[in-house]
Amino acid sequence: DKDSGCVAELQDQMANTQVKDWDSHLCDCFDDVNTCCYGFWCCPCLACTVSGKFKENYCLPLCDILSPAILVACGIPLCVPPAALSLRASIRNRYGIKGSLCKDILSSCFCVWCTWCQMHRQLKKQTATTVVVNQPTQPTTVVNVQANPVMMVNRNSAPAPIGFKG
Repeated sequence: DKDSGCVAELQDQMANTQVKDWDSHLCDCFDDVNTCCYGFWCCPCLACTVSGKFKENYCLPLCDILSPAILVACGIPLCVPPAALSLRASIRNRYGIKGSLCKDILSSCFCVWCTWCQMHRQLKKQTATTVVVNQPTQPTTVVNVQANPVMMVNRNSAPAPIGFKG
């Protein structure tokens, strides 16, 4: 059966994946003060940055701002920020981080700023770049090639002035 073969392969992949904790706890703002300040002073901007770093649409966090207002206007209460919850769960799944959907909902509902900061810190550590500097293998030799100055004499010119001895 083809489906059971795919399921078995997926289970093997999941068994080989090491599950780890988040690189920082939810309230570890002082681990990265820049991210903490960014989230405190402009959390919507931080949310858009996290979304972009995760290769999602930068405007996705606008759902967290707009959907509650629209749903409440229609009489439907909503307390779970959809973008924060979905990105948190996706980050956990992509990087093999321990947790559950229930914990994601709780952190997204009760401390959305800390959730965005934690996701930003995680993505910064996951996408740390390595700078490679290539050293030249041979020293560069500079050869200055300039022609010697040449004085040109025009033989067809007028005779030298009187009293000039050349």
